Amino acid sequence: MLLAIDAGNTNVVFALFDGDELKARWRIATDPRRTGDEYVVWLRQLLELNGLGVDDVTAVIIGTVVPRALHNLTVLSEKYFGVTPIAAGQR
Repeated sequence: MLLAIDAGNTNVVFALFDGDELKARWRIATDPRRTGDEYVVWLRQLLELNGLGVDDVTAVIIGTVVPRALHNLTVLSEKYFGVTPIAAGQR
C-alpha cells in the first residue's frame, strides 16, 4: 500500500491507499523537530487500529512545504517501512 504524506505548516496528513482506494487518513500537528522514531510510534498504533501494520506499507510519497520536516519523514520511510520515498517539496 502507498502511504502519502502531506506536511504543511499546520498539520502533517498521512493517507494510506490500496490502489485507488483510500484505506485510512490521519493528521498530526506539524512539528519539524518530531523524529522518525516519534512518528512511527504514533503511526503504528493508528495502523493497528485499522487492522494493518508497518509491513503493509510498500511505498511512500512525501509532499511538503516544511523543509525541516522532510528529513525526519524520510527517516521514517527508510528506517521503518524499508522504502526510499518519492519526495516533492522544498529542500
